Amino acid sequence: MPMLCDSHCHLADERVRSDLAGVLERAAAAEVGPIIAVGAIGTIETDRATVAIAEHHDGVFAAIGVHPHDAAACDKSRLNELRALARSRKVAAIGESGLDFHYMRSPIEAQEIAFRRHLELAAALDLPIVIHCRDAEARLVEIVREIEMPPAGGVIHCFTGDAEAARSFLTLGFHISFSGIVTFRNAATLRAVVPMVPDDRLMVETDAPYLAPEPYRGKRNEPAYLRRTLEAVAALRGNEPAALSEIVTNNAIRLFRLTTR
Repeated sequence: MPMLCDSHCHLADERVRSDLAGVLERAAAAEVGPIIAVGAIGTIETDRATVAIAEHHDGVFAAIGVHPHDAAACDKSRLNELRALARSRKVAAIGESGLDFHYMRSPIEAQEIAFRRHLELAAALDLPIVIHCRDAEARLVEIVREIEMPPAGGVIHCFTGDAEAARSFLTLGFHISFSGIVTFRNAATLRAVVPMVPDDRLMVETDAPYLAPEPYRGKRNEPAYLRRTLEAVAALRGNEPAALSEIVTNNAIRLFRLTTR
């Protein structure tokens, strides 16, 4: 089986970081790698820890940013700190950023301002952007059209929308990444979208420690569980898992330019 890229997980989350050596060992045993470790959640210390983890482990790369839940903290000082962290050769993307109108943990105005700043930062640094979007697909598309897609591209992580949203994101040039949600019983609408994503725009992820796929649902998620999601996606698309593993991993390597880092 070819190696399989986990295109989005949170290795600096304490639930993972407290067992980091074991998590990475189990990932390697499952032939999962490379791994894109995403900071963004909480304070700048999460991004710093994420970059440090990437710098100390071959095959781990970092994405840094401010999560929509923390959008009010995305001021000039925070952006300058992100710019400084992005000097690391192991920083492969900006994010996760975007809009979350489901939980609404930050005001809409703050989310939209922060999202615009991330799009501009990704363009300025020539890095792809990692997008978080919950119940805000139409507005997110409007803002991307207004600011323009970063030249290095981007990915809608943990896609949860419908076919219309997927078509809009694909038209803009985004990759679409599926998580363990595709294995959940109540995810029929999401599963219907899986076959419509072109091979060259498809990725898979764990979003660990969140969203463990069946039969691990309810447990702490980790990269070693990614193959269960891959198998579900492959079945929905009529692909052999080994062939699809190579496709999605090559897509991630290309988007995040991992061969140059």
